[in-house]
Amino acid sequence: MKRREHLGLDLTPIIDVVFILLIFFIVTSVFKKEELALMLELPSSNAKSMQVKQEQIFIELSVDKMAIRGIEVSFSSLEYNLKSIKNKDEPVIVRIDKKVPYEKVVKVLDLLQKYSLNNLALVTNEEKK
Repeated sequence: MKRREHLGLDLTPIIDVVFILLIFFIVTSVFKKEELALMLELPSSNAKSMQVKQEQIFIELSVDKMAIRGIEVSFSSLEYNLKSIKNKDEPVIVRIDKKVPYEKVVKVLDLLQKYSLNNLALVTNEEKK
């Protein structure tokens, strides 16, 4: 009786290459973090924390600067950016340095209200116990 030879592809090298590519892409991928432009000293609070989502808009206020989505802007440029937001339900996260005068904070909050951006959260540092 004759033996038949097994004809087929050896999948081992292909599987090795696929796993090497998978590992390469996992290691080299960049995970997006919140884009922050200003170093702020935030006030403390004992409020519950919330999860950061990628589709949120970050506004940062310091004594002499402000930024939106990680880019420093002037007040008029901030207004233009807020005006151009299409999704009015998009969450707006405001990070405010504790040394910022209330007048500046109120102006930014007025802008948010003017353009119907009411899904708002103010960021603080967690209070240490």
